[in-house]
Amino acid sequence: MERGNQSEISEFILLGLSDQPEQQRLLFCLFLFMYLITGLGNLLIMMAISCDPHLHTPMYFFLSNLSLVDIGFTSTTIPKMLNNHISRNRTMPHAGCLTQVFFFIWFGGIDSVLLTAMAYDRYVAICNPLHYKTVMTPKVCAFLILISWSWACGNALTETLLLTRLSFCGHSEIPHFFCDLSALLKLACSDTFINDLVVNTVGALIVFLPFIGILISYAHIFMAVMKISSVSGKQKVFSTCGSHLTVVCLFYGTVIGVYFSPTSTHTTQQDIAATVMYTVVTPMLNPFIYSLRNKDMKRALRMLIPRKLRFIRRL
Repeated sequence: MERGNQSEISEFILLGLSDQPEQQRLLFCLFLFMYLITGLGNLLIMMAISCDPHLHTPMYFFLSNLSLVDIGFTSTTIPKMLNNHISRNRTMPHAGCLTQVFFFIWFGGIDSVLLTAMAYDRYVAICNPLHYKTVMTPKVCAFLILISWSWACGNALTETLLLTRLSFCGHSEIPHFFCDLSALLKLACSDTFINDLVVNTVGALIVFLPFIGILISYAHIFMAVMKISSVSGKQKVFSTCGSHLTVVCLFYGTVIGVYFSPTSTHTTQQDIAATVMYTVVTPMLNPFIYSLRNKDMKRALRMLIPRKLRFIRRL
């Protein structure tokens, strides 16, 4: 199909993180290491929670789902990047690019809503401890998980379907290691007004509404903590929320910095660095954040690892 003197492109070229051979080898090893650590760490979290009856609580139910989503989140982008490096082929078909955009937005949206569900769980546990078991029932937890997956899927499907109406011609190079939505919109040679409108309204809702929910939950938690007279009691409450707050700051800080701040305030390199933080680094750090600061999780992992090693020896 022709548009003026330009033909519509059918594939994109992912420029990656660097065009220097030495840096490419280093980045390949680094991203492979981080991907393996992410997969192994989150898998261990899921296995520890499923094998330890003491961890069959709403908080760990949400955490196991977060670990599953983090594995999917990193698997959407990193394997393709590693394959591009090995094959020396940086091209991505148009359909493959849209598929990657869909799963990237989907898993990212689930992450956002799940973090809110975890904040609500901490709010009920700290502010209404006597009603915790009656409020956070298995049905309520399952409903929150269903909401996170379906809402994020609806948002991802909407934004991906709107991409299919665009034409891409001229430049096909994406200055990123995956098909980023904002980069694709910049390459389009047709009107992107509707796409930009949806990204800034519907897309923003799945980031800012959950974020506001987290802020409200922690505002109530903070007020409840201020009423506690003992220092040890306050420290205990903060220790149960510290891991979640750390993950929230890492995730939302980088997402808002990349997608919802004025483009004139940051460069492409800064955008890529921030994107790497929430797409690769944060999912890798989550298992360490939740396990190293959690006595129950450390106990479950100490019980799990020797059991699995004995099983491997038998094989």
